Amino acid sequence: MKIKIPEEVEKILNTLYKNGFQGYVVGGCVRDTLLGRIPNDWDIATNAKPNQMLNIFKDYKVVPTGIKHGTVTIIVNNKQFEVTTYRIEGKYSDNRRPDKVEFTDDLEKDLSRRDFTINAMAYNYEKGLIDPYNGFSDLLDKKVKCVGNPDKRFEEDALRMIRAVRFSSQLDFEIDEAVTMSIVKNSKLVRNISKERIKTELNKILLSNIPSNGIKTLVDTDLIDYIIPEIREIVGFKQYSPYHDKDVFYHTMTTLDNTESDLILRLSALLHDIAKPRCFTIDKYNIGHFYNHCVVGAEMAEEILKKLKYDKKTISSVKMLIKNHMLRLNEITAKTVKRLINKMGTENVERLFKLQIADVKGSKYPHDFSNIEKAVDLYKKILSEKEPLTLKDLDIDGYDLIEIGIPRGREMGIILKKLLEKVFESPEMNKKELLIQEAIFIYNNIREKTNLS
Repeated sequence: MKIKIPEEVEKILNTLYKNGFQGYVVGGCVRDTLLGRIPNDWDIATNAKPNQMLNIFKDYKVVPTGIKHGTVTIIVNNKQFEVTTYRIEGKYSDNRRPDKVEFTDDLEKDLSRRDFTINAMAYNYEKGLIDPYNGFSDLLDKKVKCVGNPDKRFEEDALRMIRAVRFSSQLDFEIDEAVTMSIVKNSKLVRNISKERIKTELNKILLSNIPSNGIKTLVDTDLIDYIIPEIREIVGFKQYSPYHDKDVFYHTMTTLDNTESDLILRLSALLHDIAKPRCFTIDKYNIGHFYNHCVVGAEMAEEILKKLKYDKKTISSVKMLIKNHMLRLNEITAKTVKRLINKMGTENVERLFKLQIADVKGSKYPHDFSNIEKAVDLYKKILSEKEPLTLKDLDIDGYDLIEIGIPRGREMGIILKKLLEKVFESPEMNKKELLIQEAIFIYNNIREKTNLS
């Protein structure tokens, strides 16, 4: 078996050998290459100690990124490669990181500390594949198994439980039964993990080919209770609706799988109906209703994403999409589309239409997309005709208003917004002379009402 290694990595391995040290590519790059996938990173392990690496790689740019734990970053052809000394780890008191690290000359001891068998393989041209824990066999069997005792692996670093779900979701692998049982048993340890680390794994689950598989596994193993506990509320929640043949959770999962691999869109799909249980009412005909669930859901999503340490832009976009996902497209006009673009931006308006299509696909058959398609056509027409959509598109600005005697301040902002509304209705009005006339008219009306009051 031969693995093709990038020339930059070969240079690093050859430098180690020339200086009397071992060197192997390890972990995810070996796993991905054996699966025919392109590795994101190439990690290298060696028996050379950090100070020895600083010496033997003196002709390269070397950054001591984690020298205390044996890691240096070597830059070759402007590409970064982490090289780490073989190590064994002490007790993990916080379920996150080892209390101490000891260096070793034994590659197998280094591989023994890794999380899963599929990540505990090493390779170089001289020795071939080093696979003491049968990771290659587990790759062929599409299994996620721990190296050694699962309880011990998860007690060392509780994030590994979510990583097991992530690998299962990304690779379409089955999690070994012993691993699943251990995750259920130890799920509460996730409380000790930082929200930032959890978010990173959740993102990878959501961006996998069939994200519902990962979310369902998070629910089945109780991990969801420590990530997004609100999802537990929608599991098994019957909708009592003629428009739905699935409970809220399975409707959500179908919607999620029908979105493209865009993080904001998938977060929105995951949380779009999160408020339904809290907004549920049932009428005298035994029909369920979820009045205001879009608004309540947008607020819930904001709180959920804040707790998970998402950035403000992502939170704002997801909140807007959820709040507007039930927009009545049968009543939409060119003016309302322009308002949407002005409020949400083109990228999020396109996401909104995609979320609505996915939402319909998650509902009871037959599916009617006609109103969404009309709205999309109208949106495309507006963009193609390059009609004014924002204040900066107006053929007038604040300086022009100052020149005709309108002072800076709240009134100027009101006038500019009213002018944009006029242009939404009549794009041909976007001419400076016409806008100045209209601005004077609006300003005089404002002043008149102020004087009367």
